[in-house]
Amino acid sequence: MRRLQLPHWAVGLSGAGAALALWWIGAATFLRGVGAPAGGGTGAIPTPWQVLSQMGADGWGFYWRNAAVTLLEAGAGYAWGNALALLLAFLVLLVPPLERLATQLAVISYCLPVVAVGPVIFIVLGPPRSGDPSGTAVALAALSVFFTTMVSALAGLKAADRSCLDIVAVFGGRRIHQLLKVRIIAALPAVLAAFKIAAPAALLGAILGEYVGGVDRGLGPAMVNAQQTLEVARVWGIAFACAALAGGAYAVLGLLSRFAAPWASGVRAGGS
Repeated sequence: MRRLQLPHWAVGLSGAGAALALWWIGAATFLRGVGAPAGGGTGAIPTPWQVLSQMGADGWGFYWRNAAVTLLEAGAGYAWGNALALLLAFLVLLVPPLERLATQLAVISYCLPVVAVGPVIFIVLGPPRSGDPSGTAVALAALSVFFTTMVSALAGLKAADRSCLDIVAVFGGRRIHQLLKVRIIAALPAVLAAFKIAAPAALLGAILGEYVGGVDRGLGPAMVNAQQTLEVARVWGIAFACAALAGGAYAVLGLLSRFAAPWASGVRAGGS
């Protein structure tokens, strides 16, 4: 008897629907009023309908005005962090004695508490000029993606087929030729997987950087303002917007990776 296997998107939708139903039931019953102010009002856990109503009342302009700033910061940090990580991984393959130092640098960047290092970066970079993105947010976004990309790229570069590397060496190729003709292609699936993981991480780093980055626009400041004014549904709406942006970036990069490295996606040619 053949087992019924649902597609991945159907499983994901089922899980999301179940979580939404549980949230709605909990917010409307035993979690109702949890964290509500003494004078009454919406509790800390609003229903999905309250969140959607607040998002509709705020309108597209509110979310786009703030999301555009955060996306700009996250995109800049994503580009800088991944570029530096790939450059360092390539350098390690060309100069192997640098591997220990590069690995230690990546681990240190990963272990640094983002919340604690943010104020230090803000002191070094200073506040942004009016209308400019926060340099602190860009730096934290870059810091958030550096470790994942560097380690994944280095592991992928080292996973190249030894016989292919020997062929390049037999024909007089050096390390740079092995890197360009063999190792980069072998590392492509690992690098693309790191890029997918780095996208949500960059967005989170940018949002955390906005808390200390001296900007008055962005998803981070918008969430802080909503918390200070006890607009609970708006806080949840902004959180949903952040989750949607992170999930969208992950999905887009996942789709691109299927086209860039189809041999690593587990899907045969022709969809069979």
